[in-house]
Amino acid sequence: MTYTLDFLKEIPKTDLHLHLDGSMRLNTLIDIAQKEGLTLPSYTEEGLRDLVFKSHYNSLEDYLKGFIYTTSVFTGPENIERIGYELAVDNQNEGVRYIEVRFAPQLFMTKNMSMSDIFVALDKGLKRATREFNQRQAVMHGDEPAFRYGIIGCAMRMFGPNQSPYYSHLFELFPFHRSKEIYRLAAMELAKGMVKLRNELGLPIVGYDLAGPEAGFPAEEYNEVYSYVHKNFMQKTVHSGEAYGAESVFQSITDLNADRIGHGFYLFDESKIVHPDILDKKSYIESLSSFVADKQMAVEVCLTSNIQTNPELIDIKDHSLKYMLERRIATTICTDNRLISNTTVTNEYQLAVKNFDIPPRILKDIVAYGFEKSFTRIPYVEKRKYSRQVMKFYDSIAKKHSIG
Repeated sequence: MTYTLDFLKEIPKTDLHLHLDGSMRLNTLIDIAQKEGLTLPSYTEEGLRDLVFKSHYNSLEDYLKGFIYTTSVFTGPENIERIGYELAVDNQNEGVRYIEVRFAPQLFMTKNMSMSDIFVALDKGLKRATREFNQRQAVMHGDEPAFRYGIIGCAMRMFGPNQSPYYSHLFELFPFHRSKEIYRLAAMELAKGMVKLRNELGLPIVGYDLAGPEAGFPAEEYNEVYSYVHKNFMQKTVHSGEAYGAESVFQSITDLNADRIGHGFYLFDESKIVHPDILDKKSYIESLSSFVADKQMAVEVCLTSNIQTNPELIDIKDHSLKYMLERRIATTICTDNRLISNTTVTNEYQLAVKNFDIPPRILKDIVAYGFEKSFTRIPYVEKRKYSRQVMKFYDSIAKKHSIG
């Protein structure tokens, strides 16, 4: 089945795995850096595309280099508000109707900018873009679905004193071999802060995430944190199976009670299973993937990002999405980082349909999963109503483009 670019752009879409600090406009990065007197390797978009934000990367370290510059401009609430506003507008302009923006606020906290300041600023920007879009006549008359958003806070499995000045003093108090205690302390502080801000300020903080290197930082070490989040009725996702194997996905499900899986790229790779007690690796993977499918646990798939950060993935057709589709696992198409990966939601859909067998029925399911598996805080009855409206709109676009 061939799908036109216009069709893929027009259909209502979601992005459930969208990092704020990896998805800003390039000209905004340059503008803020110049105003704040920050150093960039180039102050032109062409120069930065050539030196930093490439279409292809040599390694994960090469990929991550861009975050050195993007995170540097989160220096005040006004910059965060601007970045959030523009991110929502850019998604709206390509047919996206729901986004969940995730970020690690503790990397931006300073003595002059609290966690509350950061979340409030981001919400202010997203809310302004949402209000403007939803004032369109087609939306107000019910002809098109409204735009909605949620915010996800990311705890980091690891960060250094230079990455988070707010916690730098703790690295002096804790010996290096006890640095994991800092990460767990910060993770719990984030969890409590998010619940408090959601409950007291009514911010649309919809989910909690754990990001950063999986190897050496097993999910079970954050069991207490995720238990706190779970008991406070907050949804949970975990970066797992991105750079580690099926065991990481298993830990996210069993130790952290995850509602969704971020990436899950290595879910089917037997060579990544290292635990000595797992003797039948094929059976282990089959049991785990069947469990994920049976529970309709959504996997947030990021095609471009995965091929950029995993050098062994030479051909996108070898991406594990093909196994997820075969096993009818609930998959959602996401960007991960719009700027760092030089992509859009539409581009990711185009990449998926060009390289995998995705007939109209399956494509519609993928779109539907994005809305059904979202963490939006609206009441369940209203969420179902919104999802039905979205899919009715999808059907009208499909009919217009003669997609059966």
